[in-house]
Amino acid sequence: MANRIGNYFKKLSVTRKVTLVSVTFLVTIYIFCLPSQLFHVSYSTVVADRNGELLGARIAPDGQWRFPPRNTTPPKIRQCLVAFEDRHFYHHWGVNPLSIGRAIYQNIKNKRIVSGGSTLTMQTIRLARNESRTFGEKIIEMILATRLEFRASKEEILSMYVSHAPFGGNVVGLDAAAWRYFGHSAEELSWAESAMLAVLPNAPSMIHLSKSREALLTKRNRLLKQLYDQEIIDRSTYELAVSEPLPSEPHPLPQTAPHLVTRFYQEQKGKYSLSSIDKGLQIQVENLAERWSNEFLRSDIRNLAILVIDIRTNQAVAYCGNVHFNQKQAGNQVDVIQAPRSTGSILKPFLYYAMLQEGSLLPDMLLPDIPININGFAPQNFSQQFEGAVPASEALARSLNIPSVTMLQKYGVPKFHSFLRQAGLKTLDKPASHYGLSLILGGAEATLWDVTSAYAHMGRSLLKLPQTPCTFLLPTGRDDKNRTSSVFQPGAVWQTFNALIEVNRPEEIDWKSIPSMHPVAWKTGTSYGFRDAWAVGVTPRYAVGVWVGNATGEGKPGLVGARTAGPVLFDLFNLLPSSPNWFERPSDIFVEAEVCHLSGHLKGRFCEETDTVLILPAGLKTEACPYHHPVTLSADGTHRIYENCADTEPAIRQSWFTLPPVWEWYYKQHHPEYQPLPPFKPGCGEDTMHPMQFIYPPMNARITLPRQMDGNKGFMTVELAHSNPNTIIFWHLDESYLNQTQDFHKISLQPSPGKHSLTAVDSEGNSISTTFFVE
Repeated sequence: MANRIGNYFKKLSVTRKVTLVSVTFLVTIYIFCLPSQLFHVSYSTVVADRNGELLGARIAPDGQWRFPPRNTTPPKIRQCLVAFEDRHFYHHWGVNPLSIGRAIYQNIKNKRIVSGGSTLTMQTIRLARNESRTFGEKIIEMILATRLEFRASKEEILSMYVSHAPFGGNVVGLDAAAWRYFGHSAEELSWAESAMLAVLPNAPSMIHLSKSREALLTKRNRLLKQLYDQEIIDRSTYELAVSEPLPSEPHPLPQTAPHLVTRFYQEQKGKYSLSSIDKGLQIQVENLAERWSNEFLRSDIRNLAILVIDIRTNQAVAYCGNVHFNQKQAGNQVDVIQAPRSTGSILKPFLYYAMLQEGSLLPDMLLPDIPININGFAPQNFSQQFEGAVPASEALARSLNIPSVTMLQKYGVPKFHSFLRQAGLKTLDKPASHYGLSLILGGAEATLWDVTSAYAHMGRSLLKLPQTPCTFLLPTGRDDKNRTSSVFQPGAVWQTFNALIEVNRPEEIDWKSIPSMHPVAWKTGTSYGFRDAWAVGVTPRYAVGVWVGNATGEGKPGLVGARTAGPVLFDLFNLLPSSPNWFERPSDIFVEAEVCHLSGHLKGRFCEETDTVLILPAGLKTEACPYHHPVTLSADGTHRIYENCADTEPAIRQSWFTLPPVWEWYYKQHHPEYQPLPPFKPGCGEDTMHPMQFIYPPMNARITLPRQMDGNKGFMTVELAHSNPNTIIFWHLDESYLNQTQDFHKISLQPSPGKHSLTAVDSEGNSISTTFFVE
């Protein structure tokens, strides 16, 4: 075949050869003359809700409101444009010879340019090239227009035109014009609105809303009459359309979820993004946030953030990153949902869950709530009180700090740190040793997004849904790549939620008294210095996170999670559709076990009052109740009798619930039903159970004495608990007698630097010692 073509070419004359080569060259140029990408312009960042409703937009870098190109043109604007600009649009190949001829005739007759004769295809080329309007440029436009007709369909060409046509000022493209001039989408344009926008690109610099309004109105109505004459619209539609007034001034673009729109601007700049947000719900949430923010402003608390996640889809349906976005005040532009903030107590449910799952805790196991000092770290409860011992579930529900610290000490900081990272708390970017035991009390920072997402994952585990990353971007299809093994298992989550559903501290809202309120597993948190107030709640439908505070970091005395973020949380759940049922209890996971009624431990040998409860199988390895033991009492029950004296007089044997001395000291103040062990009947033997215990200092404590106001060395206070409130304690420091106390066993010391031994002896001869170091 190639030889035949070569032989044929050789036989041609020189003239024909030149002609053939020239034609081939021109055809090649024609084929490749049109750039692969027609428009090289920047676009606005546009964000819509899950149904395509506009949430907001950010202007293009060149200062134009130019929305990303659309793929279709609404029927009304299409018919208006074709009728006004190019009646033969669907019948020519980019150039209309009759229009060109008519334009030449009119321009010569009037001795000026009164008509260009350009088709919509040619105008699209002109918009893309953006060159001066000359005769030579017109020829280029005609050539490229015919080429464009071969590449794109009529619908695609029309979409290119309406996406890039100027509509006056800095408004470019149909979508931006529809929102700026009429405050709604292009799909909702009326006939009058479509006609106005169809005539506007014809002379956008000369005719627009602020000048030549009569000329614009005349051109619009002339087009409407043309549509009526062509029977595109009926008479009633025509009369209604011409009676519509022109818009008085441009509309501001919607500012719904502005902080989320800003995030899309940072991550999806110049694109149209379909978010997972429900605009109707978002507006209600923003109104609620503004209302509560106005209330908090009285206390100079200026910022508030809300996140609502649909746990079935794991998508954010409301995203309120802050309040008063348009007010130029410090902190209002901060998207608090993505800002790391001190966690306060909001992480405690994760520790409770982890220990249940591991089998190192049972839901109602007693935990110590006593003064502690761990290498100088001395946590306090919010109430500044101690209760001696508290069931684990109650400690979580009441957010007690000391039981949480002892739990973390037992579980291990590195292991908990690793668990939180697996649960999605990405801001824990320092080693576990950096946080220490304060990790459970707000010593770390997390974002409202990560924390609420983790709570949502707990709810998803109970709904048997896979763990996928929470998102605010509406997915375009099923995506299994991001699925991972779940960090949360339903059994321990069920027990954790059972504790959280009982949260009802005195300072918090009593949601049980609100008839419309449905069950919520919820938790609050307050950071050190009253800088951050948190509340997170979960139902079978939603996970809701609330943060209240000042984005600038200022603390306020009333900034407590239970008093600020908590009420906002419940107001939100009252706003959201209720869940008809609570989570179903996971099946085939729990086992029955006998648990000591008083201690919450597995039944021990001497536990007489027990409860049959459901626990996780891992819980079967926990310690049996260590607080019940047998005692021998005198016949009247007023004294204990030593074993070696039990045969000399009538005695009874009985099981007794006894806590360690320090626990007991505080526990009996809150539990009048608690019965301390009776004293031993004097006469023989020794007490095998020690009646006293140091509260402070603990063994081997390292202590730094504070300086007083006058600069002199300060004092340390030592304290001891004794099971017999009437005993006398004799205090000795380094074998030197100091003092004696009765009822309240507490004295102040001013020891010198170095190692010291502190000894306490009671009136019955029992003694106890501890060693400490003064630095």
